[in-house]
Amino acid sequence: MENTRKTALITGAGRGIGRAIAVAFYEAGYNVVIGFAGNEAAATETKKLCEEKGKLGEIALVKGDVSLSEIADKLIETAMSFTGKVEVLVNNAGITRDNLLLKMSEEDFDQVIAANLKGTYLLCQKVTKPMMRQKFGRIINISSVVGVHGNAGQVNYSASKAGIIGLTKSVAKELASRNVTANAIAPGMIATEMTEVLSDKVKEQINASIPAKRMGTPEDIANAVLFLADERSGYITGQVLGVDGGMGM
Repeated sequence: MENTRKTALITGAGRGIGRAIAVAFYEAGYNVVIGFAGNEAAATETKKLCEEKGKLGEIALVKGDVSLSEIADKLIETAMSFTGKVEVLVNNAGITRDNLLLKMSEEDFDQVIAANLKGTYLLCQKVTKPMMRQKFGRIINISSVVGVHGNAGQVNYSASKAGIIGLTKSVAKELASRNVTANAIAPGMIATEMTEVLSDKVKEQINASIPAKRMGTPEDIANAVLFLADERSGYITGQVLGVDGGMGM
């Protein structure tokens, strides 16, 4: 059973959506690589939450900036160290540096594009050869509803998430014949640590603007990722799945 267990690599898995995805894959019986940028305590907590499910697979923590080629290499190598394969890649790592276009610095633009888009490119590129060789792979890139519709004050973030959609569709076309799929998920408003600081009034206004009348949960996104990673989803590729309570309608 150890040799047949699949491996999932999740970036940005220290907290929020990434944490929920990592726990979901581990609970489903995968070996899990938890990629994180800097908060080792948060990543360790993710590992602990996985381990609370029982001894279901192997877990590894890898720290580093996904926009650096050597970190992307380390993530892939760590994932392949379990069984010699990496079946699932989830590109979830991302940052925000919000500001109006008129006030946005070049540095803030460049940092967001590097972390969100370049990091996704690097990991997709580096996982391509092993996935093609094993003739199986699932690449799931986390975009955003703002990558589809845009958002004031988020020119850099919206551009990075829109870029992820174009990248995903191109990767899907290149790899489809080798039984490797590439899809994107576009979350809407998700209840995480970032939204906890909002006032009740602001939360009520947000909920009122969503057809489902509530924010999503990190587990809502994790469930969608597991669906796309399943062997039975092999005829789905190049798609953008909106998990947004109807915001994208």
